[in-house]
Amino acid sequence: MGKRLLILTAGMGAGHDAVAGELERRVAPHGVEVSVVDVLDLVPLRLGHALRRAYAGTMRSAPWLYAAVYRAFFVSRRPGPPHPPPPSPLTALIAARLERRVRELPPDAVVSTFHVAAQAAGRLRGAGRLDAPSLVLVTDFAVHRMWLHPGNDRYLCPDETAARTVTAATGRPAVRCAPLVPPRFRRPGGPDDGARLRKVVGAGPDERVVLISAGAWGVGRVVEAAGVLSASGRYRPVVLCGRNGRLRARILGTGLAPALGWRDDVAQLMAGAYALVDNAAGMTCREAFACGLPVISYRPIPGHGRDGARAMARGGLSVYAHSPAELVQALDRLKDDALRRTRAARVDALFSAEPAESAVCAAIG
Repeated sequence: MGKRLLILTAGMGAGHDAVAGELERRVAPHGVEVSVVDVLDLVPLRLGHALRRAYAGTMRSAPWLYAAVYRAFFVSRRPGPPHPPPPSPLTALIAARLERRVRELPPDAVVSTFHVAAQAAGRLRGAGRLDAPSLVLVTDFAVHRMWLHPGNDRYLCPDETAARTVTAATGRPAVRCAPLVPPRFRRPGGPDDGARLRKVVGAGPDERVVLISAGAWGVGRVVEAAGVLSASGRYRPVVLCGRNGRLRARILGTGLAPALGWRDDVAQLMAGAYALVDNAAGMTCREAFACGLPVISYRPIPGHGRDGARAMARGGLSVYAHSPAELVQALDRLKDDALRRTRAARVDALFSAEPAESAVCAAIG
């Protein structure tokens, strides 16, 4: 009988699902039967869907409210490493439904790619109600305490700093693993490098095109970022609006920049860009890293976005621009090929780590 892997994710934006999907793609050829479950679907009365809508609405219209929630529940108040949070009713509900799921179809390993999933799986594993190893694939460079549960067996982290933080907080083994990015993003340039992007946005051959990412939900102060770049006269901004049609219409109405909806050719667009201006420190940054595209964080969304931007900058992976002047200066400095090479070397080190699928297959075996 073949081995079974259960991947727990959550449709909060597109990043967690993208990581889960890429892990499924990489593990499946090893003869592993993979099931992917959105833990929000395990919340009764469709409350998980309401939670998703509320989170999206908050990030678009009241980010200050999310900032308050993040400070209250995600950030440790005591000094030192973050400590795991106390049990919550939401985790208990998800864990109860998850327990029924693993009893009906017992997996040989469980991997969580979302923090609430890590809480639920850790709760079951720590209580002896989950027989399979429970791994957590941390998708944030800045590890907040909602990722942490000592019941989980092992953590797969984006860098050494995150791994040390996890081990200090939980006592569980944590290792660095390479980002789970689809292979099409690994240096996708070719003979027509840049041609697709210039054609899509109508840019001239000498224009420096800068992509501005608003994530899958189209959030953040991207209109401001587009205005800064447009006013500089040196850069051609292009805003990736995700699935937010209203944001796209708003930007097009200003005339500041081309605005694109959801795209399946982001790797090819990145291949022709000068830099990426990002506000979430999530999957889009990892895709840019894989493409060799420099990343600048500007006006990041509160909570995990801001903390992630700081963590990436501390690691030398990106630049955190705090003002319009700093944003333009950071882009100007990228004209230095030596600086680009130094940044690229640090980014390449991320991808030299153990592939996540190797650790997962070892746990299954």
